[in-house]
Amino acid sequence: MPARLSALFAALVLTLLAVAPAQAQTQTFRSDRITVETRGRGPDVVLIPGLASTAVVWTRLADRLDDDHTVHLVSVRGFGPLPAGANASGPLVGPVAQEVLRYVRTRGLRTPAIIGHSMGGLVALRVGADGGRSIGRIMVVDASPFFPALLNGATSARDVEPIARVAYQAVLFLGDDALQQGVWGADGASEAVMAGMGWQGGDRRVLAQGLYEVMTLDMRHRLDDVVGPVTVAYGWSRTEDSPRRDLERRLRPAFAGLRTPVRMEPIEGAEHMVMIDQPRRFEAAVLRFLR
Repeated sequence: MPARLSALFAALVLTLLAVAPAQAQTQTFRSDRITVETRGRGPDVVLIPGLASTAVVWTRLADRLDDDHTVHLVSVRGFGPLPAGANASGPLVGPVAQEVLRYVRTRGLRTPAIIGHSMGGLVALRVGADGGRSIGRIMVVDASPFFPALLNGATSARDVEPIARVAYQAVLFLGDDALQQGVWGADGASEAVMAGMGWQGGDRRVLAQGLYEVMTLDMRHRLDDVVGPVTVAYGWSRTEDSPRRDLERRLRPAFAGLRTPVRMEPIEGAEHMVMIDQPRRFEAAVLRFLR
């Protein structure tokens, strides 16, 4: 091959190698379980909402991060106005986590940070456990690998399953209209309150399954599979009679199975919807987490 052609060929190869990662980033992703909106440019952060919420709950945080991060806003089909799709039957957390992990791989994300709220925290832990070294750091927001253990450390999934089954049937009984209205009514005041809490309702089948899994799913046995560091951000109160005053004492043992000690980020003045209750304090905690 003539020297000039060899040089052109080498230049073409180098160009293709440089373009390949960008092509992976733009590869089309379609899912019948989740939707993903992407904003910004920089290190990747995946945001996963909780039960009955969509990516709308992350709007303020995304606005704060997207100047220097690529923010991937996940919504679960069947929550809010999204049709249920494949989530209309069967398990929810595991399949949704698999789709988030497939998204990470399809888009060529490199050790993205994952932030999940409530049920989304369970999804984030499952993504971390299944993804191994391909997943970076994880923040769970007001979530536990086994929620019932926050009330009683000796509780097992078998203990709470009968109660969870009743809750599942109750959600199905309420119907979609009531759930879209937050169960408490359709008046403007109720809608405003529920919107502030992040409640967006959804398909009763998906909500029922999500609630059932939040009550029964125990991820503690998978924590050793999570490679990256884990941070827990949670609502905290200094008021003596608040159940949130000593929440760290109940949360820390739940994460004892991690490879590295869990990092706690108490957000004073917040309840369950931490990102809505105390957005500035929460954003500061997220920035520390992402450093």
